Amino acid sequence: MSVDIFSDIACPWCFIGKRRFETALAALPFGEKVDVKWHAFQLDPSLPDHFEGSELDYLTQAKGMPAEQVAGMLEHVTTQAAGEGLKYDFDALHVANSFTALRLLALAKERGLGNEMKEALLSAHFEQGVDTGSNEALQGLADSVGLDPAETAEVLASDKYSDAVRADGVRARELGVSGVPFFVLDNKYGISGAQPSEVFEQALSQVWKEIGGENLQMIGTTGQDGAVCGPEGCN
Repeated sequence: MSVDIFSDIACPWCFIGKRRFETALAALPFGEKVDVKWHAFQLDPSLPDHFEGSELDYLTQAKGMPAEQVAGMLEHVTTQAAGEGLKYDFDALHVANSFTALRLLALAKERGLGNEMKEALLSAHFEQGVDTGSNEALQGLADSVGLDPAETAEVLASDKYSDAVRADGVRARELGVSGVPFFVLDNKYGISGAQPSEVFEQALSQVWKEIGGENLQMIGTTGQDGAVCGPEGCN
């Protein structure tokens, strides 16, 4: 069974969704047979390579969200992340354009290191205060997951994989994706948001049964626990 996941490395709910999805996979007897592919969905292409200010500054200035609302949102998402064993640090976070990081992720996918690179990028951005808009920092992250240093340097010094990142965005729009994370199961069924692991487990089990000839019961995926990030911000 295939699962295609659309997300951005600058999306806090995407990291939470990744953990919850992985928890579901680990609980399933067929989890190792699920082919997971990561796809790019850039939330803010207009963001400069380096934004001078905090995440709170960015969301209030660039998105026009009230500071009190943003502060509450960041507190909520930090609490949700902690529930998945993640230690978000929005005070140390560097707001940066994610396009180069997504290009590097495209290289890692080709080399069979997509999940490792995705994990490294998300952790660096949300937990470690690493500037993921810095080529030097990205080179170090790529080295840490085992990518060839020379090949990484070539990608960072060029526009390689730009078309791949844009193609993912086009595909997402064709599927009607407006917020991430977004999970496509077996090229047929979509799950929107960082759903509880139990929802992922049930959905994966039902699709697996369908592949074996049983009918799929569609799952409703609305509500606060299915939080996503979109171009206008996160909920």
